[in-house]
Amino acid sequence: MSHTTAAAGEGQSAADYVRANYTKYEFGVPMRDGVRLMTHIYVPKNDQETYPILLNRTPYGLRPYGVDNQSREPSRIMGHYAREGFIFVFQDARGRNGSEGEFVQVRPHQQGKTGAEFDESSDTFDTIEWLIANVPQNNGNVGLTGVSYDGFYAVHGMVDSHPALRCVSPQAPMIDWFIGDDFHHNGVFYLASGFGFLAMIGQKLKKPTRQFPRPFDYETPDGYEYFLNLGPLRNIREVLGSNVGYWEDLEAHGHYDEYWKARTPLPHLEDVKPAVLTVGGWFDAEDLYGPLAVHRTLGAQSAGTDHHLVMGPWSHGGWHRGDGDGLGPVRFHQKTSEWYRAQVELPWLNHHLKDGPAPALARATCFETGTNVWRRFESWPPVEAVATPFYLGEGGALSKGEPSAVEAFDEYVSDPAKPVPHVPHIAMGMTREYMVDDQRFAATRPDVLVYSTPPLEEDLTLAGPLTAQLWVSTTGTDSDWVVKLIDVYHGDFPNPDPNPAGLRMGGYQQLVRGEPFRGKFREGFDNPLPFEPGEPTFVQFELPDVFHTFRRGHRVMLHVQSSWFPIGDRNPQTFCDIYTCDERAFVKATQRVWRSREHASRIVLPVLRSGF
Repeated sequence: MSHTTAAAGEGQSAADYVRANYTKYEFGVPMRDGVRLMTHIYVPKNDQETYPILLNRTPYGLRPYGVDNQSREPSRIMGHYAREGFIFVFQDARGRNGSEGEFVQVRPHQQGKTGAEFDESSDTFDTIEWLIANVPQNNGNVGLTGVSYDGFYAVHGMVDSHPALRCVSPQAPMIDWFIGDDFHHNGVFYLASGFGFLAMIGQKLKKPTRQFPRPFDYETPDGYEYFLNLGPLRNIREVLGSNVGYWEDLEAHGHYDEYWKARTPLPHLEDVKPAVLTVGGWFDAEDLYGPLAVHRTLGAQSAGTDHHLVMGPWSHGGWHRGDGDGLGPVRFHQKTSEWYRAQVELPWLNHHLKDGPAPALARATCFETGTNVWRRFESWPPVEAVATPFYLGEGGALSKGEPSAVEAFDEYVSDPAKPVPHVPHIAMGMTREYMVDDQRFAATRPDVLVYSTPPLEEDLTLAGPLTAQLWVSTTGTDSDWVVKLIDVYHGDFPNPDPNPAGLRMGGYQQLVRGEPFRGKFREGFDNPLPFEPGEPTFVQFELPDVFHTFRRGHRVMLHVQSSWFPIGDRNPQTFCDIYTCDERAFVKATQRVWRSREHASRIVLPVLRSGF
C-alpha cells in the first residue's frame, strides 16, 4: 500500500480505515480430508501492488460472520498494521464456530501422516496452499502469528511447514497445559482461570456454532468467596451441568501421563524452516512458560532456525494492547508496546515478507524491570548469569551464608478452609495485575513464612530461571509449596502522580515471580508419591525466568506458603486424587520449612551483576 494511501487515512479509526481500504471475503477452505474451515480474508483495494499474507488461526471465533459485516474493533494485528499493506487472513480452527469437523483441545501432532490424516500442522499447510493459489494480489509469502491458544496453532504451523511460510511469530504460546501454561503450574490446577475457560469454550459441541457462550454468572464479584463455597473440584461437574466437556479429560489425567506428553509440540520442533520471533511477557499470568520453552527448545533441537526472543514487561498479550507504560501501580516510564511494534515486529515482518531491510535483532531482546531498560543478548538466559544460592535463615533472614544450626525450622499451620489469597483485594479471577501486586497483605498472615535480605548496598540484577530447593515436612501426606520472590521498595519510594487511589508505595512488596508446586510430584510429574508425615523431604522446582534489578536500598524477600487461592486449587493435604475427592480429604496440616546444616533450604538466583 502506498504511503499516499496510508497517509490519507491517518485520521480514521482502524475500523473505518479497514472498511475503506480492504475488501472482506469469506470462504470454507478445504482440508485434505474434505473438511472446510471458515476463513475470513481481507484484501487491500489497491490492486496496483502485491501483498504478503498474514495468517491467524483461532478457536475463539471470527465474529461477525458474513462478507458485509465487519467488526467495530478489528483484530489487534490488523488494527496496528492495516496501513502497512498486508492481506490479513483469520481462520476458525477445526470444529470451532464456522468450521466443520471435530474440535480437539490441544490436538496432538501426528508424526508421519499419510493420505487424509490431519493435525494442526497439516491444516495450516493446506490453508496456505489454498491461499497462495486462490487469493488475488498475494506475493507468495506468508507469515503466521498468534497469541495464547492462537500461538499454540502458530507453533504447530511451523512443524513440517509449507514452503511459502516465511516467518512465524508464536506469542505467549500455550505449550504444556500440565507443566506451566494455563490449566496447571507444576501440577497445581489453576482454578480461577481454568474454570473460566471451561465455562467459555470447554464444552463439547455436537456441531460447530457461530454463537459464543454467554459469560458465566458467578453471582458475586468475589472469586475467593465463590470458589471456597464451590468446595472440592468434583463439584465442578454439578456447576457445568451434564455437558462438562473438557473437564472430563482434566479429571481423567491428574498426573503427567501420555495424554499430556502427546499434547506438547516441543518434541517436534526440529529442522524448523521459517524464521521465528517468539514473544512473551514477564508478567503474563497465563502463558509465561510457553515462549521461554519454545525459544529454549529451538536452540537445542533446531540449530539452523533463524529464531529470536522478545520478552517485555507485559501481561498476557500486552504488546498488542495499549502502550505498555505500566502494569497496575508499577510504571515503566516508556511506551514499551509501541516500541516493540515499531522497532521489532513490523520491521521483522517487512524483512521476511516484503524483502525489507533486516532489523538489528539480537538473539534475545529483553526488558530489564527495576531499571526499565531494553537489553540485548546473544543467548537467553545470559551465559554470564551465575547461579547463586540464598539461604533461609534464623529470624527471617535471607542471605548467602549457609546455616550452621544442627536442627532448625520455621513452621505454620495450613488450613484448606482458610487458604492464603493471591490478591489483596476483591477480584473474580486471575487479574492481569496480580503478577506485580503488593504482597504486604500476605506477609502478615501466620501461614506465610517471610525471609528477607537487609537493604541492598548496590543494585542486584537477576536474569534467568529461579530454583527453589526446600527441605520441608508436613503432618499431612501431600502439600503444595508456593514460593514468591518479592522486591521490597525503600520507604521513600515515590507515590504515583496523580494518585486517585491513594497508594502508598513506600515499602511496597512487588511480586516479581511466584509459582506453586504440588509436593506429590517431587519425584516426577508422572510419579505422584505421598509424604511421610513429619519426615524432612527435599522438594526442588523451577520458577519461570525473571529479568529484574533490585535497586540499591531495596530488599530481596521470599515468601513460602502452602496455598494461593483461588488462582490455584486447594491441596486437601491428604494424598489422593484431588479431582474426585470429597470434603473429608481436606485436613489442616502443620508445615515445617527446615533451615539447618543438614537440611538447608534455599532459593538459587541467577545473578547477572551486582553493582552498576
